This record gives sequence, C-alpha cells and structure tokens, in this order.
Amino acid sequence: MILDKIENAHLYQGISKGIDTALTYIKSTNFSELPVGKHEIEDDAVFAIFKAYQTKEIADQLMESHLKYIDVQYVVEGVEHMGVTTRTHQEPKITYNEEDDYMLFEEAYDIITVKEGMFAIFFPDDIHMPEITIGNSSDVKKVVIKVKIQNS
Repeated sequence: MILDKIENAHLYQGISKGIDTALTYIKSTNFSELPVGKHEIEDDAVFAIFKAYQTKEIADQLMESHLKYIDVQYVVEGVEHMGVTTRTHQEPKITYNEEDDYMLFEEAYDIITVKEGMFAIFFPDDIHMPEITIGNSSDVKKVVIKVKIQNS
C-alpha cells in the first residue's frame, strides 16, 4: 500500500506504466467537470470510476481485495477513513467474484485517514475497506482508478 499527497506523485514514477497513467490522469483532470460514473482511460487496462457519496459507519462493513486490478484511490473532496491490513493466508468470507474482481474479508485492520488531495494505492495483497467514517458521516468525491495488473 502507498499513501501520499498528489504533489508527491513523482516519487512513484516508474513503479508501473499503469500507475504512471493513473497518477498523470489524477493530476491532469478537472474533476469539477467530470460526471459521476465510469470513464475509460486505456480500454480495460486503466479506467476511472468517479464517485460522490457519504461515508458509512464501520459496523458490519467487510474488507475487500482484488486480484486483476490495482486500486489507485484519490480523494477529490472531503475526508474518509479506510481500514487496511495485509493479505497473507486469510480465507475470504465471500469468495472471489472473478467478473467483478473482488473478494470480501472479515479481518482485524488498522485505520488510515485519507484527506482531500491524497491518494492510496492498494495492491492485491492489500485488504482494504474504503468509504468509512469515524464520528459524523461526511460527503466525499473520489476517483478510483483501476489498473490492470498484467499491463502494469
């Protein structure tokens, strides 16, 4: 997992072509003009999902992990908390859904805070629970860029 401010994106240049594309997209996109929904960047190799939502209570939420795609999550407006842990040999509570590329876990986790202007990169071994709140719910606008692993 990587957690940082977008102005430090240059530090991660060269990790993979797909991550470079995702970070460039974040830095060059005017999100105030982008409609909510899915946006193609490089066919199914790199695409963005722009979301607007209220953060959720942590109770009864499950953690997720992916096998085909890396998540690059950038908070455009607002602040949210995310649960994170490393996937080792845990068994998913809900088995892998190949079509939608996720499996769900019920695991112990640490909490990170992702504020406006920050991004988190989650690799397949990063089990994560985004969109959560501690305290009062808040409005968030976020882009999740999916980077296909074999094209990374």
